[in-house]
Parts: sequence; C-alpha cells; structure tokens
Amino acid sequence: MTKDIYNVLFLCTGNSARSLIAEAIMNREGMGRFKAYSAGSQPGPAPNPYTLDLLKGLNHDTSFARSKSWDEFAGPDAPEMDFGFTVCDNAAAEECPFWPGQPMTAHWGVPDPVKAEGPDAVKRQAFSETYRMLRSRISIFVSLPLGSLDELALQKQLDEIGKDKAEAAT
Repeated sequence: MTKDIYNVLFLCTGNSARSLIAEAIMNREGMGRFKAYSAGSQPGPAPNPYTLDLLKGLNHDTSFARSKSWDEFAGPDAPEMDFGFTVCDNAAAEECPFWPGQPMTAHWGVPDPVKAEGPDAVKRQAFSETYRMLRSRISIFVSLPLGSLDELALQKQLDEIGKDKAEAAT
C-alpha cells in the first residue's frame, strides 16, 4: 500500500470531541502524508468548547472544526478513504455506511471526555488525557512502514494500536 497521501476518517457518535481531536492530531502528525477527516453517526450541533480550547491551547488550527454526519463521506463526491477508525464505543457497535474505496478499519476507542463530571480542571484533564491517548496511537500509526506491509500484517498492526495496555498484557 503506497500512496502520496492517505485519507483517514475518524468516527464517533457526536463528532464533538474525540474524532475532532484525532483529526487535528493526524493532520499535524501526518506531516502531509495523511489527510484526516472526522464525522459522527449522530453529530451534535457544534464542537464541544473544551475540544476547541484544548486544540487552540496546543496551537492546532481549529478552523476545520465542525460537527458533521458520516453521510458526508459516504456519497459519490466524498474523498476516497484509505483508513477509517472508530474512536468511541458507540460508533464501533453501529452499522457503518459503505465507504467508497473500502478503507481498512480498526477500533481505537477512548473514554468520552464529554462525560467527565466535576470542576473545570477535572473536565480539562479528561480532554487532555483523550488527546494524549489519541496522539500516542496516531504517532504509532504514522510511523508504520505502510509501503512494506501486506494487508493482513497492516490490519493486525491497526488492531494492535487500538488495544489499551491492559488488553495487550492479557
């Protein structure tokens, strides 16, 4: 699998936090080799304010950030995806639309920071932890030798990236 630029779609239910954070990270970490997009099965009205604050605080451009339906990426005019990653449990369990190009997929679920309760500092910490987990997974992914892995080996690597340390130890 060798291309100049790989298209990557991050999916979640609301497309207000995790998938948007992943999109921002991939577009930075991918250094022009990857073009990231994000969408939700039931998108909210707008990105979560903590998402935007976090990304701005880490010097990410947030002009791309809007909550959108995954239907935008299932139509004939949509960019052809090479990879699709679910980043929340709800989207992983849902029936996904047909994606043009039949991308390789994996589940990289992380806890939902939007569900964090308590003072502002606790909520911000939850979003920071989400960022840390996604950045770690994306950094591993972008360092894979995509041109030298066959499809089965690549799928195994994608699945392994999504496993947390507790799962990997068993």
